[in-house]
Amino acid sequence: MELATFGNGCFWCTEAIFQDLDGVEKVVSGYAGGHVEDPTYKQVCSGTTGHAEVLQITYDPQKISYDELLEVFWQTHDPTTLNRQGNDVGTQYRSVIFYHNQEQQQLAEKYKQELDASGAFDNPIVTFIEPLPTFYAAEDYHQNYFNQNGYQPYCSFVIRPKVDKFRKVFKHKLKPELSGR
Repeated sequence: MELATFGNGCFWCTEAIFQDLDGVEKVVSGYAGGHVEDPTYKQVCSGTTGHAEVLQITYDPQKISYDELLEVFWQTHDPTTLNRQGNDVGTQYRSVIFYHNQEQQQLAEKYKQELDASGAFDNPIVTFIEPLPTFYAAEDYHQNYFNQNGYQPYCSFVIRPKVDKFRKVFKHKLKPELSGR
């Protein structure tokens, strides 16, 4: 198993997406990139800790590659908005890839350069690519949030459409029980 750590907006929204991928064994919502030790959600939301909401993804590289995870990362959020995703505003919602080794760094930087050069987005990509500092798991009530709280308004109106779109676009990469294989 290997690890990938991404910040692409609200971790409630993005956790649900990565959990669906075949080869992803575990997704933990958490915080990284700040200067406060063992921060709380309330502290991170204040925007004063420097942390981003992130996902730490445990995956089987025999089933899904880091490149494939990057593809999902880039296509499921807007990497051109600085410190914001939709109505979520603040440095805690920044687009960031925290790499675990030099290979991940090189792949992330290459993908970012190629995407920028391709003109896939109208604006330049502002995603940060940084070495992973300490990762802090978020409080238990943030884990598996969408799957446990899908009936709540935020989940119904914000997360569900994102997950539904993702499942259509990435049908071939979903876990067998989700893709009908």
